Amino acid sequence: MTSIWPDAALTRDAFLGGAVTLMQPRRGYRAGTDPVLLAAATGAEPGQSVLELGCGAGAALMCLAARVPGLDLWGVELQPPYADLARRNAALNGVAASIFGADLRAMPPELRARRFDHVIANPPYFDRAHSRPAPDAAKETAFGAPLPLPDWVDAMARRVAPLGRLTMIQRADRLPEIIAALYGRMGGIAVRPLVSRAGRDAERVVVTARQSGRAAFRLAAPLVLHAGARHVSDAGDFTPEAEEILRHRGKLRI
Repeated sequence: MTSIWPDAALTRDAFLGGAVTLMQPRRGYRAGTDPVLLAAATGAEPGQSVLELGCGAGAALMCLAARVPGLDLWGVELQPPYADLARRNAALNGVAASIFGADLRAMPPELRARRFDHVIANPPYFDRAHSRPAPDAAKETAFGAPLPLPDWVDAMARRVAPLGRLTMIQRADRLPEIIAALYGRMGGIAVRPLVSRAGRDAERVVVTARQSGRAAFRLAAPLVLHAGARHVSDAGDFTPEAEEILRHRGKLRI
């Protein structure tokens, strides 16, 4: 497969205990645990369709494919180099996925004509009205794109099929924006906070909602990612639940 990325500009990184190999740029935006957690929180079943908005290099889609066989996977990525890399990663992992290079505000006709069982996203974390831009252009687009967070929620909700589900991971301090954007539009909203260590404030949240859902709002117990009171080594120190999710394809239950 012809790629705009020279091999020397990429690394090959293992995810899910080696079940997924992901090519990523040596410099610029690189996937960490967020796409793995997002994939683990997506309750997709074999045969269902999943659309990821802002799929980057395809980390969440590849982790989903490793967790659940037989999914119909689609992705949209604004930055053409990363859309190219997502296609390359799909081929590397033997995953059939349709990846489009497009702006969420101008979806291609193939996507506008469809609804999906699951729509997932890891939107940019920072509101640039209240923070400084990253020096690297690719990182800036990944972490602080100008599209407001409510517009991400709107784009996701428009693509969710009846009784389908929306799932996103985001900074905890932006939860009010997400709830406000979902209110009156989708139901069955559930939130699971993610904390680095027991006793600390949540830094991120996973949010899910159902199209036409009627269940009451639910705030789940936090997922504690690391054991112990402080960082000891880069080898891991994950809690048993986090270890199961991040290395053994476990589910993130909300």
